[in-house]
Amino acid sequence: RMTAKLLNRTKAPFEQVIKDAGIKMSEIDHVILVGGSTRMPAVADMVKKTTGKVPHKGVNPDEVVASGAAIQAGVLRGDVTDMNNMTNHMIELNFFNDTATTEIYTTAVANQPEVEINVLQGERASASDNKSLGKFRLTGIPPAPARIPQIEVTFDIDANGIVAVSAKDMGTGREQAMTITGGTALAKDEIDDMIANAEKYAAEDAEKREFAETKGQADQLLYQIETLQSENEELLTDDEKTTIAAAADALSDELKEEEATNESVRAKMDELITASQGFSERLYAQAQEEAAEAAEAGEGDDDESIMDAEVIEEDEAGEEDEDGEDA
Repeated sequence: RMTAKLLNRTKAPFEQVIKDAGIKMSEIDHVILVGGSTRMPAVADMVKKTTGKVPHKGVNPDEVVASGAAIQAGVLRGDVTDMNNMTNHMIELNFFNDTATTEIYTTAVANQPEVEINVLQGERASASDNKSLGKFRLTGIPPAPARIPQIEVTFDIDANGIVAVSAKDMGTGREQAMTITGGTALAKDEIDDMIANAEKYAAEDAEKREFAETKGQADQLLYQIETLQSENEELLTDDEKTTIAAAADALSDELKEEEATNESVRAKMDELITASQGFSERLYAQAQEEAAEAAEAGEGDDDESIMDAEVIEEDEAGEEDEDGEDA
């Protein structure tokens, strides 16, 4: 009762945010509570009544604020320049084409408000082993779970070697771009050194890339299982809750280990998948039952709305038949 007025005051800005976003309340998929005050049961109840969604509680509301603030501070100071350090080749060596090359990228963490496009020259898998030609940021990305936003990055190189790079958020249409001229290009001996190093460290780079992809898959697995659990808690037994939680914690801890390897992370992922199998099977069984019930209900619909129709073939000329009637 003491906080009721404060809670009611949050409704107006929330409704304004929904209006500014140009979406309907029914289009919201998930609501994530962030900030210490969201620990209050009254807050979760108000969110549920307002949005019709059970709030997602899979993140620590205090830690996520501190983590986001620390990352943003690092970005502003220039200390945080690359969260993943892996590259993706957009324009291959000695490649020339008069059409643009486009790739779709996404975010690495939930509610990520911006992405940094770092344009590199080189042949190595790690960004730090290549030369940065320029960076720019695409900001204003709406809050969304990790890997949901779609960022379209386009490289267009002309006959003079000038590269135009643009990034566009497919959700909002926001776009940023930059142009890279020949003045930033590497000298021939530097290029030769890069090619030689790429060949020398090819196996090591492939291993690094595979490990980075595995870690990304592990993060996605943790998020998916956590979401499915929160949305279908009634299907879980107490033993499963304990087993899945232990396996998820083991995978999270392994991802933080400095000595972690591709094999060790894969092993922990397999343990989590095994721990979740019974739950997953019941989830699919429930979905099949609901689909069968929906199909059965559809078969019982009133047949009065269905009308019989007769198809009459018309001759090529569309002329009257022998009785003088239109065919």
